Amino acid sequence: MNHTPAFRLRRFLNWFPLGLTYAAMYMGRYNFNIVKNDIGAWYHLDKGQMGIIATAGFWTYGLSVALNGPLADYFGGRKAILVGALGAAAVNVGIGFMFLDNHVSQILLSMSLLWSLNMYFQSFGALSVVKVNSTWFHVKERGVFGGIFGTMISSGYFLATTIGAWLLASFHSWTVIWFVPAAAMAFMFGVDWLLVRNRPSHAGLADFDTGDGSNAHLAEDAPLPLRDLIRRVFRNPIIVALIFAEFCTGFVRQGVMLYFTEYLQEIYHLGKKEHLFWWTGIAFMGGGILGGLLCGWMSDRLFQSRRPPVAFVFYLIQVVMLVLLGLTLGQGTRGGQIWAVVLLGLTAMFIFGVHGMLSGTASMDFGGRKAAATVTGALDGIQYIGSGLTGFGLGWILKTYGWDGTPLVAGAGLHSHQPTHAWVWVGAIIPFSLIGAFIMTRIWGAKAGSGAH
Repeated sequence: MNHTPAFRLRRFLNWFPLGLTYAAMYMGRYNFNIVKNDIGAWYHLDKGQMGIIATAGFWTYGLSVALNGPLADYFGGRKAILVGALGAAAVNVGIGFMFLDNHVSQILLSMSLLWSLNMYFQSFGALSVVKVNSTWFHVKERGVFGGIFGTMISSGYFLATTIGAWLLASFHSWTVIWFVPAAAMAFMFGVDWLLVRNRPSHAGLADFDTGDGSNAHLAEDAPLPLRDLIRRVFRNPIIVALIFAEFCTGFVRQGVMLYFTEYLQEIYHLGKKEHLFWWTGIAFMGGGILGGLLCGWMSDRLFQSRRPPVAFVFYLIQVVMLVLLGLTLGQGTRGGQIWAVVLLGLTAMFIFGVHGMLSGTASMDFGGRKAAATVTGALDGIQYIGSGLTGFGLGWILKTYGWDGTPLVAGAGLHSHQPTHAWVWVGAIIPFSLIGAFIMTRIWGAKAGSGAH
């Protein structure tokens, strides 16, 4: 697209703050992953019980993002990101105060409720990013935007993992890992208030046809009625297929992210306070950025803006990466620890690439300007329903069978031997990557304008 330099600059000042806000919100979402095994050890909760807290958050997010999608389409992405950032910041502060003395009664119930509330506000993040950018990016530019979306996600993982682990090591307190993300989200709330606008015309520029079939009447800015939004989503077979694929993505993504800390600690004896662990966040960020950009570039350049073929390839490579994770090579050595960190980054590359492509790009393609947030809500929502199964479900499997099929020592919460591999863990995840790949073969030729509207 031949945009003017002034347009490109103003668009940057729009999407970049949105991206930073989304990364800050991730920091206030995945801080739980970093500290959950510490909370479990302190309050004598096993993986299955901590998984209940995770599932409560995931399923709240999944339901909320589906409900809030039409709201974001109706009220606009700018309002959605402001509500989400401010609300999530407030809840993170509340959790931090709850843990000030490290003694909480009814921790399972209180943390589940607070974490669910946090995830409700978190659900506005992806919706607002996609909704706002659906009016600023042409369909031919959205593959690249999918890479940008993946970069946002990866930066959030970096902040949560690397900065979060550093905060725990430096301050020896759980409270700081809640307060710092809250401060970051509150700051970005102010930046978004000043800079973010829903569409070019709201920033003094001309609107343009984004090429997704939804801009026939650019002068008409009235939102679609709720019934029309829902019909647009669930009567479109392409979107329905993407919804099932994102369910699989959710299980794969959180199946890795929710348990990688315990994987490194229990199999490779790599604790959160070691400097090498902090590099895990860099590996996630680097892998996620490369995966997002590669996925977007392949989609736009090699497959003429078709998203399913490149998603199919990435799903299959996920399987290869997961098999390598299951091998657990070099246990007990520094080389093995480095191998595990690098491999997690490579796995993230192909997981985040698909996630950014489907939730960040395909949602704009097949939802169009009018329904982008609604489609994003449907895709992200079902993804977190799948994610919820990794909480109590995969947590129970690991508690019962361990990483390698060896049951835990009764009452101790520990394995009776050093795990030699992680086939139980990855074996529960791999089928979902394979199903996702199969679904992509059913919509192989789908692209914006091919019956999406």
